Amino acid sequence: MTDAQETAAETALRTTGGAPPDDVEPAPIPLLEPREGIPPVVADEAALAEVIAAFARGSGPVAVDAERASGYRYGQRAYLVQLRREGAGSALIDPVGCPDLSELGEVLAGTEWILHAATQDLPCLREIGMIPTRLFDTELAGRLAGFPRVGLGAMVESVLGYALEKGHSAVDWSTRPLPEPWLRYAALDVELLVDLRDALEKELDRQGKLEWAWQEFEAIASAPPAPPRKDPWRRTSGMHKVRRRRQMAVVRELWTARDKVAQRRDVSPGKVLSDSAIVEAALAVPANVQALTALPGFGHRMGRRQLEQWQAAVDRAKALPDAELPQPGQPLNGPPPPRSWADKDPAAAARLSAARAAVSALAEELSLPQENLITPDTVRRVCWEPPAEPTLAAVAEALAGHGARAWQIGQVAPLLASALTATA
Repeated sequence: MTDAQETAAETALRTTGGAPPDDVEPAPIPLLEPREGIPPVVADEAALAEVIAAFARGSGPVAVDAERASGYRYGQRAYLVQLRREGAGSALIDPVGCPDLSELGEVLAGTEWILHAATQDLPCLREIGMIPTRLFDTELAGRLAGFPRVGLGAMVESVLGYALEKGHSAVDWSTRPLPEPWLRYAALDVELLVDLRDALEKELDRQGKLEWAWQEFEAIASAPPAPPRKDPWRRTSGMHKVRRRRQMAVVRELWTARDKVAQRRDVSPGKVLSDSAIVEAALAVPANVQALTALPGFGHRMGRRQLEQWQAAVDRAKALPDAELPQPGQPLNGPPPPRSWADKDPAAAARLSAARAAVSALAEELSLPQENLITPDTVRRVCWEPPAEPTLAAVAEALAGHGARAWQIGQVAPLLASALTATA
């Protein structure tokens, strides 16, 4: 970071998101430019070997980002990986041409990786062999530091005083060749991540929150891959309208059929059949293809063969015996929804109300989001099944059992112990 950038960062970090006073005309924000231009896209083994060697020779942390084709392709695979490191410059790697980046991952394994919103990119990076052992998440750091806006563009602008180009975040990154404006946008995403990380580290240290951040980053880096979601069809948009078990079976059959088609064609499921069309078919349970065609989402642009495959899914649901129909709702893994607590367990409802108020007040005092201080699910679980004796040690043990970090336990355990004791 240059001296000018460091001064701008320190000034911005000590104001609300870097905003100038109302009576001061804000200076124009310069548009960030790539320092070495747009690097060529690495799409073969020879070019990849050169990048691996360059980044192995580099020094300091490595900035990492990935672009997916959400909404266009099936799944969440990476279609472009961007990296930057001191002494190596920037690199743009095409995971289609270079699907195995495990050697690059091994070279960088002991290095600190800087990502913005790391949990979004880690799954697709893991698929191509890139798994960090240490990381710094600039978005999470911004949350802990109390920034009101934590998107990368907002953070770079308010902390470092540069504007990032906008407009390409939701494009189809599976497009080949990638247009130059998209590549420019992608390269800039890692251009100042190291500078942003350094400024945020200083600010977290100033606020006494740096150790909290390191604990959070360690938790992200050491977390195992998320298990497959149980009954993913239940997350169909508009599912709340579907109440009968037979109708739910129609949703399940249509969702499963759509998913198989989407996976085979490598397109987003929503481009095969919309969620709203699935729900319409479930509510109507059409008797035949003619009835199905009359429903929204199954109009004249859909071919006869497609209509027949959707009607076949509906017919499978209609033919299921009652014993094989899905049950309403999902099996609960934890406490029931809080709205039902007052009827089911008034004492638990009182505990939750007191705990929420205490957590909210502390989060405001610490200038960080409540969900980063402690997850709402953890608070619910402790309040629904509190320790037999709500001592500080017992509450701390319960929080640890639900995955709370040491810093969270230190901040929250006294509040929850008091709330549980006061409402006993």
